[in-house]
Formats: sequence, structure tokens, C-alpha cells
Amino acid sequence: MANTLKNRMPAQNLQADIDTYLALKAINGYKPYDNAYALEAVGALHEQLRIAQEAELHAQNAAAAARDALVAIQWNFHDLILGVKSQVKALYGADSDQVAALGLKKKSERKSRPRVARAAEGV
Repeated sequence: MANTLKNRMPAQNLQADIDTYLALKAINGYKPYDNAYALEAVGALHEQLRIAQEAELHAQNAAAAARDALVAIQWNFHDLILGVKSQVKALYGADSDQVAALGLKKKSERKSRPRVARAAEGV
């Protein structure tokens, strides 16, 4: 038995096990000494595997849908907040305390860019 029961089995190994099970089904007269290895036991566990894989797939799809919904809501919220900031600037002015309360800089707090003299042309 494998010691790495917490890690996912490589897909190649799992497919090889499934192929072995399918080949075992084709063997007529398979009667093991230990009933734990009987075809019925293997078939039951294979069915559990299939059900678990299907459940995982549905869970992954649900998680992806929830993630997509979350991302859409995040962007809608962000766009709405940008609109709120614009509305506050329009209502109260770009140099108001309300603009500063939203975390924006007042117009008077912005540094003006120094003017740069152009070099003389035609030198």
C-alpha cells in the first residue's frame, strides 16, 4: 500500500488501475482466495471512485462559478465607487474636505509641475 495517502494519485496511475479493473471484468472465473479482492468489491470501490470524481467536478464547477460571480461583483463595486468619487468632486468641488474624506487629494494639495525652459532651437 502506498505511503502517500494525502497526495493525489497521478492521473496516469489511476488510469492504469481503471484499465486493470476493466480487464479484470473480462476474466471469466476470477475467484480470489480473499473476498476483499473479489470483483464485486473492486466494482463497488470503482463506483465510489466514479461518484467521488463526479462530485469533485461539480464542486470545482460551483467554485469557479462562485469565483466568477465574486469577480463581477468586485468590479461592479469598484466602478460604483469611482462614480461616487466623481460625484463628490462634482457636488462639493475638487478642493473640498469631502473629497479629502474619501481619501483623495485636494486640488490645492497637489504639487504643481515646475516649468522647464526649452533649449534654443537652431543651434
